[in-house]
Amino acid sequence: MAKTFKFSILLITTICMFSGCLKAQQSGTETGVNVSGESTLRGKKVLIVYLSRTKNTKAVAEIIQKQVGGTLVSLELERPYPENYQAIVEQVAKENSNGYLPPLKTKIDSITRYDIIFLGFPTWGMQLPPPVKSFLTSHNLKGKTLIPFNTNAGYGIGSTIQTVKALAPNCNILEGFSTEGGKERDGILFVMKDENEKRAQLEVHKWLQKIEILK
Repeated sequence: MAKTFKFSILLITTICMFSGCLKAQQSGTETGVNVSGESTLRGKKVLIVYLSRTKNTKAVAEIIQKQVGGTLVSLELERPYPENYQAIVEQVAKENSNGYLPPLKTKIDSITRYDIIFLGFPTWGMQLPPPVKSFLTSHNLKGKTLIPFNTNAGYGIGSTIQTVKALAPNCNILEGFSTEGGKERDGILFVMKDENEKRAQLEVHKWLQKIEILK
């Protein structure tokens, strides 16, 4: 009888411990804490270059860097865009209309040494921002693996990925990532924090696994 009682207690304790561990693992995943994974990029040089006006795309770029490593570079212009939202909308519309490519202040030394390039950008007017077009047309990316990622105001990627493919025809372009960021038109700027940041961490992790950058 005593042996049976002790065995029952041991069995219940074991089940509780297992259940507690499982719950902890699930909880970690749900909160965006448990996003570890082994990279498949061993021996590869990784560049993460991005354009970010309200820092949402920057936040995604930093999440990618934390998960796969690499060099992080922000695209900056020789003549920055105006701070006023309506003014930048009008300027970008003109640049898209006449094909103007704004000169970049950002210079990337020896881009040939990078094997994998993550390219991040927001959706502007449902198109690829002109500075990103400048980057793609001013660098020889032949033979490289190019991985686009995007933030948008809820209207999607527009023609951005199509333009990336058109301007980088000699690259191996993997499936891109897109998530909703701020809505500058409505005065909603940086939103990639708190629960949104945790959600983005999980989304990025799943995407990196899907394109086989992480195991």
